[in-house]
Amino acid sequence: MTENKSPEVICIGQMVVDCITRNRQITSTRKNVYVADSISLHPGGDALNEARSLSRLGHKVRIVGVVGPDAAGQLLLSVLEKNKMLADGISVDPSLVTPVANLLVAENGERESINSPATKLGSWQPDPQVFSGSGAKILSLASLFRAPLDQPEPVIRLIRRAKEEGMLVCADTKLPTYRSIGLDDLEEILPLIDYIFPNENEAEFMTCQKDFRRMAEALHDRGIKNIIIKAGGQGCFVREENGSFYQVPALPVEAVDSTGAGDNFVAGFLSGLLQDKPISECCRIGTRNAAECVQRQGA
Repeated sequence: MTENKSPEVICIGQMVVDCITRNRQITSTRKNVYVADSISLHPGGDALNEARSLSRLGHKVRIVGVVGPDAAGQLLLSVLEKNKMLADGISVDPSLVTPVANLLVAENGERESINSPATKLGSWQPDPQVFSGSGAKILSLASLFRAPLDQPEPVIRLIRRAKEEGMLVCADTKLPTYRSIGLDDLEEILPLIDYIFPNENEAEFMTCQKDFRRMAEALHDRGIKNIIIKAGGQGCFVREENGSFYQVPALPVEAVDSTGAGDNFVAGFLSGLLQDKPISECCRIGTRNAAECVQRQGA
């Protein structure tokens, strides 16, 4: 029997290796020597986290990204193979260093991230031809405002091409780092975005609002159809295209590490969309998926 190579979701964004330091002690044991509960390497990056989770939930995913020809890149390629994701959209660029993110995770699961210029991914850009004849139902921009989705023209081309192919467009967002890009740069295609998933910090950055309803209304006023604001322990706040606004609470679990929680939420939400669930139920599936993630270390 020939394996079906048609994806349900095409996922574009960053692939990185996460170096996670858990509960680093503030005081040193010796001069310039510190201890932590653990230090470990994990495959990560928004696109890889999301695609792995969707694959685990039983969906066929094509991931589009780039790695360098180094040990970190080889680790990520082995994860793609192990998880049976469609990796024909992955490039290996000899000029690149595969990004490694340094994540400092506190005892309560909260984290800080440190990134290097490797996350700019050089000049590499995804080819819109990846959509041609794919039959995919959803384009997921897994790290909008971070490379390779941090330059307006390539993002605009990707979204327009996805709509030509009849796909839903979903966008998980990040705070910009090395390149400056915002909603103003994408104004012409914002009405083509069906679902957007900022966390509370990203939504505040984009809208200059602090109230969840006002954040959501400001994004809707830009033309974005459905807004889902991820708010950690508060769950998520939803503004549907029909104007309804409500909160879906988080599940009461003990958080070990919040790394990848938002990506797992989006994967669960997309799984619900693929099953034609209403938005509220998609949020509940996403919330359960995120709750599973935060009870373990790594994404």
